[in-house]
Amino acid sequence: MLLPTAVLATADLLPASLDLTLLGIDSGTEADLPHVARQIAIGAPLRIVAFGSSSTEGIGASSPSKAYPALLEAALRKTYPQLGGVTVLNRGIGGEHTDDMLRRLDRDVIQAEPQLVIWQTGSNDPLRGVSVEHFREATVGAIKRMQEAGIDVVLMEPQWCPTLDATPGSARFRDAVREIGDELGVPVIRRSDLMQTWIREGKLTRKQLFASDGLHMADGGYALLAEAAARAITEDSGRAQVAEAVAE
Repeated sequence: MLLPTAVLATADLLPASLDLTLLGIDSGTEADLPHVARQIAIGAPLRIVAFGSSSTEGIGASSPSKAYPALLEAALRKTYPQLGGVTVLNRGIGGEHTDDMLRRLDRDVIQAEPQLVIWQTGSNDPLRGVSVEHFREATVGAIKRMQEAGIDVVLMEPQWCPTLDATPGSARFRDAVREIGDELGVPVIRRSDLMQTWIREGKLTRKQLFASDGLHMADGGYALLAEAAARAITEDSGRAQVAEAVAE
């Protein structure tokens, strides 16, 4: 059996497409996030880029530490204390639509060499008059670029909120994100459904969920979103387990 020190020392030498069973590690069910599962299984550091617009940046939160990427990092560190560290880089810029984000895809995402990108998208496009056809084409192309770079991708759909509800065609972008996920085998965090469920189940009131602008989430919403994202990562990585030390 490989001891943890040996696993960590050789982690960078292992191929990205490594069959984890070769290490005597059972990653459970087939992973939708194989690169994340690999890092978890060998106990190596996990780097995630949270990519998106204002919901990623954390507009509406009382402080940057209350934005979902910071809370997600804290949650994953508790879930996987055996890893060589978990880092979630916040690469959210408020007001951006798909084309804005694609202009910084190389700099903010690919050059960071993460194992996973959580891409929150589709909220500003209907507000900025982007066609859903262009949105779909650009999103699919960007996902394929990230996958070719050896990065797992999780999509996060637009939020449910009064402003988007009042914007004609906004639901088409939510549906497009879900359809792209199905077509490419990419997990989707169904934020719109989650937010409505939180209200229905009494986890949050509308005042606790939304910031005063009626568009962004407040601290309570970001906290539950981070929990949902952490749960999705655990499930979609096949519930991989870190190898434990075994004395010879």
